Amino acid sequence: MIPVRICRVARPLMAAAAAAVLVTGCSAGSIGGSNDSSSGGATTISVLYATGTANDALFKALSDGFTAANPDIKLTFETQPAGTEGDNLTKTKLSTGEMSDVFYYNSGSLFQALNPDTQLAPLTDQPWVSQLSAEMKPVVSTNAGTYGAPLGTTFAGGVLYSKTVYADLGLKVPTTWADFDANNAKIKADGKVTPIQQTFGDTWTSQLFVLGDFANVSKQDPNWATDYTANKAKYSTQPALQAFLNQEQTHADGYYNKDFASAKFDDGAKAIATGTAAHYPMLTAALSTMQQNYPDKINDVGFFALPAQEATNTQMTLWLPNSLYIPKTTEGAQLDAAKKFLAWVNSADGCAIQTKTSSVTGPFAISSCTLPSDVPAAVKDMQTYLDAKKVSPALEFLSPIKGPNLENFTVEVGSGISSGDKAAKAYDEDVKKQAQQLGLPGW
Repeated sequence: MIPVRICRVARPLMAAAAAAVLVTGCSAGSIGGSNDSSSGGATTISVLYATGTANDALFKALSDGFTAANPDIKLTFETQPAGTEGDNLTKTKLSTGEMSDVFYYNSGSLFQALNPDTQLAPLTDQPWVSQLSAEMKPVVSTNAGTYGAPLGTTFAGGVLYSKTVYADLGLKVPTTWADFDANNAKIKADGKVTPIQQTFGDTWTSQLFVLGDFANVSKQDPNWATDYTANKAKYSTQPALQAFLNQEQTHADGYYNKDFASAKFDDGAKAIATGTAAHYPMLTAALSTMQQNYPDKINDVGFFALPAQEATNTQMTLWLPNSLYIPKTTEGAQLDAAKKFLAWVNSADGCAIQTKTSSVTGPFAISSCTLPSDVPAAVKDMQTYLDAKKVSPALEFLSPIKGPNLENFTVEVGSGISSGDKAAKAYDEDVKKQAQQLGLPGW
């Protein structure tokens, strides 16, 4: 399975994802001792995170490293389930003053839903805040201040591709949709490999043509996410419509693997890693699966952003890591210790533990953390977009709206059952109920 952070707005995308990159959310339970404020002269702080083997391993490693450097501070851990239950528990604990001293939670729109200005301790004066990336800082901040410290690496949505296929056929990374189409046509004419791998047996994987295209939409209309949240922008009109039309075209051109309707994510990861397919619209979080199953092939896999119709609009869609937060109920010695822990996590020592314990699926979102030289080639490809400032956060970080049935519509478009126009209109209807449940104005 892909190791990915699970957010409410992205759960249809991430439903099959879980392991080595951290998941969020929160069920009662504790690991590592009591919540006493002191123990043998040490200050004790409690840390809350979503239950899961990968999180357990990471937080234990962080605890060991931090307490070795800070023997006067002890960490205890509490766990909760991910998903909607965890979201609700987090909000309840904050509102009742029962939140742990530090908690691990989503960045972006779900963070904003916590009313951070009234419920979280501001971290604006912390030295590491100035090192947050331009993409990261807004998703853990309000107009009043910054509240979150990132934990983990970024990942992107776009196209994983076979560098060996590209080398064999003399292809160049496309920067326009026409270039991408021309590459696929050449691959199809060669007849040796599948131009585009699709895995609708895991329906969530069908969404990447749409979700991975958001940065291109944002480039053309920087206010699109705000207007979408206010019910003023639609997927059934341009520029967002284009993603549905592009997916429709790729099916009509016969670029998919013959078993696209039944193939699973693991089949897609294998096809790209071994070079039996040239392209796989996917999250770079898939690299962890490829590293585990095909370690000798990992550098045969590259990444590029889903191309826009025009090269100037081609941007990379980026998913930012979850963050550590401190509730306002943490005070005194616990507050000082909690701030020290967040700073240490984003220090050179803390970053080294993160890269050793968790899969690296993209660059860090803070400059104090640097990647080792042996990261996968696709991660290095991601860095070129960040260096060129051709990047936008995924829509889920900018808007709380994501309809529950997007994967059904994208499967229909990718299978030739529905047109892109029809599916986009259906999706516009799909999001209404969620927007109304959230009480958003204009819906």
